[in-house]
Amino acid sequence: MDALLHLVIFLPLAGALLVWLGPSRPGVSRTLAALVSGVVLVLSLLLFVNFNRTAGGFQYETYLLWIPAIGANYHVAVDGISLPLVILNALLTFLAVLVSWNLTLRPKEYFALVLVLETAVAGVFTSLDFFLFFLFWDLELAPMFLLIGIWGGPNRNYAAMKFLIYTVLGGAFLLLGILVLYFRAGIGNFDMLALSAVNYDLPFQIVAFLLLAVAFAVKIPIFPFHTWLPDAHVEAPTAISVLLAGVLLKMGGYGLLRLCVSVLPGAAVFLAGALATLAVINIIYGALVALSQRDLKKIIANSSVSHMGFVVLGISAMTQVGFEGAVLQMFTHGTITGLLFMMVGLVYDRTHTRDVWAMGGLATQIPKIATVFVVAGLASLGLPGLSGFVAEFLVFVGAFSGQTGVVLTVLGTLGILLSAGYVLWLLERVFYGPMSDQWRSLTDATRLEMATVGTLVALIVLVGVYPNILLDVIANSVAPIYDRVAPLVAQMAT
Repeated sequence: MDALLHLVIFLPLAGALLVWLGPSRPGVSRTLAALVSGVVLVLSLLLFVNFNRTAGGFQYETYLLWIPAIGANYHVAVDGISLPLVILNALLTFLAVLVSWNLTLRPKEYFALVLVLETAVAGVFTSLDFFLFFLFWDLELAPMFLLIGIWGGPNRNYAAMKFLIYTVLGGAFLLLGILVLYFRAGIGNFDMLALSAVNYDLPFQIVAFLLLAVAFAVKIPIFPFHTWLPDAHVEAPTAISVLLAGVLLKMGGYGLLRLCVSVLPGAAVFLAGALATLAVINIIYGALVALSQRDLKKIIANSSVSHMGFVVLGISAMTQVGFEGAVLQMFTHGTITGLLFMMVGLVYDRTHTRDVWAMGGLATQIPKIATVFVVAGLASLGLPGLSGFVAEFLVFVGAFSGQTGVVLTVLGTLGILLSAGYVLWLLERVFYGPMSDQWRSLTDATRLEMATVGTLVALIVLVGVYPNILLDVIANSVAPIYDRVAPLVAQMAT
């Protein structure tokens, strides 16, 4: 069964090579990409079905000697924190291929890069070796830069370069943090589990934590490292915005929990208040900026800044429930925001504008698109019965009882009210009210489009109604991290 994980990681890379060597005809490239990403999705679901929920811990583990001279090894596995994100990556990549079905500009290169990106993200979520983790982390940079820079909008070069600069600088801090851990431990390898067992003094932990956290703050993104995200989303093609918001931002949240908190628990507890403060700033600032926008993509992009703040808030709580809420929020945000960007793409394909003020009354002409857009919007603002509500509820419960504090937690809840404001305003302005005559020829979603977005709607409802399908997997894996921080929290309280 361990071979399943290797296939999930590397089959997309093999598929990218196959697409690259194949003919340049769009039909061939997209079909190969759909087949490969579809198989990877099935394999990732098999990982989930066969995952032992009662045992917890890391499963499907492989440890192979790789570069003995420096102690770098091929060490991969999944647990309840990484497995939902591996599935999310596989699902959104498959749907991104379907969203790009009618692409005609250099399809061979486009679909090959999408598959390389899938391997890079899967590698980040499954690596248990710091050296391997860093290689996959940097591998993601090139395909995303090219996908924005070649297939993006009018200002694509600026957006792609800004993304590159921020990510490279963040990666430099990540590498420096990894190296100081490696040399300070003195055990001669980059194994995460071995390095997390080392008893570092608190001043060193704080320095290492901050170095690693800068890289993750850029990716999440945390204010003030967030400014690359709206530009990248506005210029990126629809499918790439789906992947960017759906899975790439989760690399930052995952790294913060897996590396910073798990490996450096003393620093995590010491800096929990600072993390909580940054989380609340993210939540409120992102929502306020979203309220001031009139471009559909900018609204959704800034809402991502706000909603990823809930992930950081859950982590800053340093409680079992807070950690569970943070991991679930990463998964649910990926499905909800991915769906929102798909819906923006469907509206733009028909109206050729993203200006909210230029629209109105579109539900009359495109009722299917309007219905799904409304469901996605309601999920984003946290309507009970949909997945966003469960994740945010857990985050707030964990935050109230944890290190975050009542004041910051209450301020964080303002994000829900602000979310309701910009989401309901967007839906009312775009789909209801009087309709201009120029929109009377619009056509509704096709069967392929409805099947694509319907998959995410079904998943959002499923997790909203039965969240334990993920929570029973997540709980056993965040418990060891909580067990590491709990005594330190109690020690600080006394």
